[in-house]
Formats: sequence, C-alpha cells, structure tokens
Amino acid sequence: MQGRSSRRLSQYPDRASSSLVIHTVVVGTHRTTIRLEPQMWDALKDIARRRRLTMHDLVTSIADARSASTLTAAIRVYIVDFYRAAASAEAQPRVIQPPVIRM
Repeated sequence: MQGRSSRRLSQYPDRASSSLVIHTVVVGTHRTTIRLEPQMWDALKDIARRRRLTMHDLVTSIADARSASTLTAAIRVYIVDFYRAAASAEAQPRVIQPPVIRM
C-alpha cells in the first residue's frame, strides 16, 4: 500500500500527503475502492470481527442500508453508531439482584 501512496505523490507533487488509506472491497458483486483514515479501517475490521462477518459482507450490509449518502460517509456513520450503541449499553446501570435470604 505504501508504494501506491508514494506513486500518487510523485504524480501530483503539489498535493499534500493524505492520511487516507485506500482499500478495494467487494460490495455485493461489485469491486470498489474506499478511502478511509487508518483508524476507521481498524474500527471497521474490529466490528467485522465482533460480528463474525467478513469485511466484504459488513461493507455490503452498510451499502444496502445506506440512504443517499456516499458509501464512505455511510461507513463512517455506521462506525460511530456502532460504538455509540456499545458505549451506551456499557453506561447503563447494571441491575443488582438482592441477595437471597434463606431461613
């Protein structure tokens, strides 16, 4: 992946270095490239692992459920929603069962 980035910089010397990482994924049966920050790729891989899905299946489900936004934007929103839901579930007070008193 490093070669692709340096090649792009040499083609466009006036462009600043981008922090986005490009990956090719299959959405359904269509190959497409997606540019995301490395942290977003890490989060997407983590979510796929937790849900026991391949990256391609996860991205396909995100693409199928998205509205008019771009796929990249839909992925970012999905990641935020996933971790927000996880954080709010952890923040819920846990119900502590009263001890059983035996007589």
